[in-house]
Amino acid sequence: MFNAFERAVAGRYLRARKGERFVSVIAIFSLVGIALGVATLIIVMSVMNGFRTELLSRILGLNGHLGIYGAGGTQIVEYDQMAGSVRGIPGVLTAAPVFQGEVLLTGEHGGAVGGVIRGMTLADLKAMPAVSGHLVQGSLDNLTGDNAVIVGTGLARSLNLQVGGNVTVVSPQGNATVIGTIPRIRAYKVVGIFNVGMQEYDSTFVFMPLAAAQTFFSADGRATQIEVMVKNPDQVGAVNQRISQVLAGRPVQVIDWQQSNDSFFAAVTVERNVMFLILTLIIVVAAFNVISSMIMMVKDKTRDIAVLRTLGAGRGAIMRIFLMAGASIGVTGTAIGFLLGVVFCANIENIRQFLQNISGTTLFDPTVYFLEQLPAVLDWQEVLEVVVMALVLSLLATLYPSWRAARTDPVEALRHE
Repeated sequence: MFNAFERAVAGRYLRARKGERFVSVIAIFSLVGIALGVATLIIVMSVMNGFRTELLSRILGLNGHLGIYGAGGTQIVEYDQMAGSVRGIPGVLTAAPVFQGEVLLTGEHGGAVGGVIRGMTLADLKAMPAVSGHLVQGSLDNLTGDNAVIVGTGLARSLNLQVGGNVTVVSPQGNATVIGTIPRIRAYKVVGIFNVGMQEYDSTFVFMPLAAAQTFFSADGRATQIEVMVKNPDQVGAVNQRISQVLAGRPVQVIDWQQSNDSFFAAVTVERNVMFLILTLIIVVAAFNVISSMIMMVKDKTRDIAVLRTLGAGRGAIMRIFLMAGASIGVTGTAIGFLLGVVFCANIENIRQFLQNISGTTLFDPTVYFLEQLPAVLDWQEVLEVVVMALVLSLLATLYPSWRAARTDPVEALRHE
């Protein structure tokens, strides 16, 4: 499409000569603008994808993909039979009965925080990688009897708890006596500390055996919910329908993660789309810089265009020369932005730690963002869309200046020299 002569002339126009450096500087700024726009868009989209992936995995890792609850907020009595029926449904991985209740937690050295007691069998807790795979101290094998609990790192830090120490659990739903309602209070031994990487859970959740939780809340033989994990979380709706059919006639309701977290993940998706539109404007502005630099180049090379035309170069050749010059800026800027964005995403946590150590400030507070590390997940299809968009905008930006160059009248151009 482009012959050697046209490529040579286009390359020569991109290299500044004495007296032409201003045009070259504008071209360099245009290239940098495209590179920064592409890199920024890739980095921000990857971080947004990472946020969604990490939050989804941590939320669903503890809460399950589906929850079976008693109708009207009642507790479930026949939870073992129901869990067994649910486990036989195709697509279901686990079905774990849970007794959950809100309490007040106090440590041996003072301090009090609100927390959530979650009672589960040892087998079900071991089958939950979010907890069993993130135990930083102690052992799940010690979570037996009616006097053992495991707590999150945030809770252990706030109450100064250690493995082997005690945490006191206070339930607002106390026992009725002749002198009034007395809150239930009991001390439990800490046998393990976990870190799921999400501040909201690490600072509030306390796990204990299911039977111990039922005893503490005076709810023997009952569960508040059955947490269900499925093979494909994105197809949870089909499993929801099967569970509802299997449990038809029982006083329960089935709620999947899409229903319970719909507003949260919808907000994340909206924010992601808005960020994409806003950051795309960076590339659009860089494309306008390409237009301005190419127009200045055409005006600067008017005499050269006239000479080329008189030597036999057609309008098509002139247009291809300037198309090639402008496209080179766009392709080079896009390639640099692509490499910069991918490398930054691959090392984003190391970069954050480096900047944090230099500045001495916390750049990613887990108490605000819920996660302890800055996540970045590259969606290669999305990256390809960004690269193609940048290339198309860069090419479109060169069309008008190239057309103007091709329309140059050599006689008029030489007459005004």
